[in-house]
Amino acid sequence: MAPVVRALAADARARVTVLCSGQHRDMLVPLFEWFGIRADADLGVMTENQNLAELTARLLDAYQPWLAAAKPDLVIGQGDTTTVMAAALCCFYNSIAFAHVEAGLRTHDIRYPFPEEFNRVAVGRLAQVHFCPTDRAMRHLLAEGASASTVHLTGNTVIDALHYTCDKLPSLAEAPPQQVLLTAHRRENFGAPLESIFRAVLELCAEFPQLSVLYPVHPNPNVAVAARRMLGGHPQIRLVAPLNYPELVAAMQASRFILTDSGGIQEEAPALRKPVLVLRQETERPEAVEEGVARLVGADEQTILDECRRLLTDRAHYETMASGASPYGDGRAAQRISRIVMDGACT
Repeated sequence: MAPVVRALAADARARVTVLCSGQHRDMLVPLFEWFGIRADADLGVMTENQNLAELTARLLDAYQPWLAAAKPDLVIGQGDTTTVMAAALCCFYNSIAFAHVEAGLRTHDIRYPFPEEFNRVAVGRLAQVHFCPTDRAMRHLLAEGASASTVHLTGNTVIDALHYTCDKLPSLAEAPPQQVLLTAHRRENFGAPLESIFRAVLELCAEFPQLSVLYPVHPNPNVAVAARRMLGGHPQIRLVAPLNYPELVAAMQASRFILTDSGGIQEEAPALRKPVLVLRQETERPEAVEEGVARLVGADEQTILDECRRLLTDRAHYETMASGASPYGDGRAAQRISRIVMDGACT
């Protein structure tokens, strides 16, 4: 959302307020500093180990008085989090227009990813305007009955943020030839799937002694405890605290390839010419898979090992996956969104 905030704030006709839920505040503050923005209000709804029902209730309770007092003309939310779903629902209850950035992504399985697929489907019904990253996302919304006048192809603002960050980062030396970036944190991989992923990484390290793995570990105990137990202390694996965004982009740039269950990295990696193996059974971003720059490997130990081995030993295959084909935008999505908003398409 940072590129959208910056683009709207640059228009003298707009008065922009940034509302923060309070989730992972320690990770958010450096982002605000990097992009030169600030939170105008913080709902502070996060509590330790709260379940989704508790989080949704706390969000609705916090949004209601804020919306009643602020009376915004438009609320803009991005993505598929419970924070965004609750915001769209509360706007619906208060007859306030809601615009959805990164709209129209679908796996068509309401339970996968959980709860993200439900969240974005619900927001798709509640939003008055939809900013879609790809033509496929547009078609999903039109098939679900959204009016064509409310659906806009903009590209994804994650590519805007990536371009902004790459332009600010210092030039990096050539990437080490066998460095892998691992990110794994999604709810559907908790437990046995995560352990299977870790076993594949351990076997990969045993097979390739020169391989190094960087793993920024999500603070969720379901991830952190398993990571320390299975990977901690391994000489080829470096467990680090979550990276701030510039550090993450630098880590992607410095990697040979990326293992991830993240949504955003599925878009960022191809734009950086980095092959990405997706640790999920399905993806709402199939365009990169179709372009041949991403592959679905799930959490199956042997599949992960086979695909990693191929990237490390088959140069032609690696170069195909590192072609730089990125179907997710040209870095000007926020400009398009700002123009649509300020031209009155959302009113």
